[in-house]
Amino acid sequence: MKKTTVVIPNFNGINYLKSCLAALNQETSSVFDIVVVDNGSTDGSTWYLKQQYPQITVISNQSNLGFCKAVNQGIQASATPYVLLLNNDTKVLHGFVRSLEEAIESGNRVFSVAAKMLMMDQPELLDGAGDLYCATGWAFARGKGKPATKKRYQKRCRIFSACGGAVLYKKEILEKIGLFDENHFAYLEDLDLGYRAAIFGYKNLYEPKAQVLHVGSGFSGSKYNPFKTGLASTNSVYVVLKNMPLLQIILNLPFLLVGFAIKAFFFYRKGMGKAYLWGLRKGLLLGLSKEGRKNRVRFRLKHCGNYVKIQFALWGNLIRRIYE
Repeated sequence: MKKTTVVIPNFNGINYLKSCLAALNQETSSVFDIVVVDNGSTDGSTWYLKQQYPQITVISNQSNLGFCKAVNQGIQASATPYVLLLNNDTKVLHGFVRSLEEAIESGNRVFSVAAKMLMMDQPELLDGAGDLYCATGWAFARGKGKPATKKRYQKRCRIFSACGGAVLYKKEILEKIGLFDENHFAYLEDLDLGYRAAIFGYKNLYEPKAQVLHVGSGFSGSKYNPFKTGLASTNSVYVVLKNMPLLQIILNLPFLLVGFAIKAFFFYRKGMGKAYLWGLRKGLLLGLSKEGRKNRVRFRLKHCGNYVKIQFALWGNLIRRIYE
């Protein structure tokens, strides 16, 4: 019986797709379905898929609808208990799928399991061991650039959220708490989903046995650019406004203001200060708009304990970020 459907969003990534699918084709630890959602590629991606992988389900969009819309389409098309999101610029290593499945079956409150992501050109270094989020409104990849063999990254552990580039989700919980928020388009949508799951009392885990090589910035084309900077800053404000109750926003406001100010100065030095500030403004307007309020996670008294745990995590992750 198949437990997992692998969902791969794609936009003009035929060269990435070839190596990504070849690696998946060699993965024998588990039997799974594959769905590729193409966002209007013009590089022959869909033709290649139909010719070389007729067994793969291909969803073809006429234009680039964004990461969130694409993966939601893939999730809705899946018919298995688990959905594995995988970037097209990745190559899984042996045992990848089964290791994720074993981790997600380790507890009934486990929502997601993040893979151990290694840098494609320097596989001895981590690209990420799960994602963390702190009181300054910063999200960051745990262990990025650190030696992959370091002891702390060899153990399964809880994380704040899982990177959407290589993560396994329980579909039944996705249907309960909601799919990806398509207002994000791309960037921080995985943080938002992990945050939402934590509010509902679910766990996000990191599994070191599930290893995958990752190029990085395959969607936007580079680590820093105005497109990515504007979207990420918009979503950084939107995440706060939709997930934090008013009291928690007030409690974290001094940290958030400092965090946004530091980022503004950072991007100003890189010549993208205008894009960052434009994004902050857009995020504020989005969060306060009718559409943004509609997607807000409603405060419930039964979740008070979860909010307290999240707040301690925000403070703890800030200390960790400063230390690292």
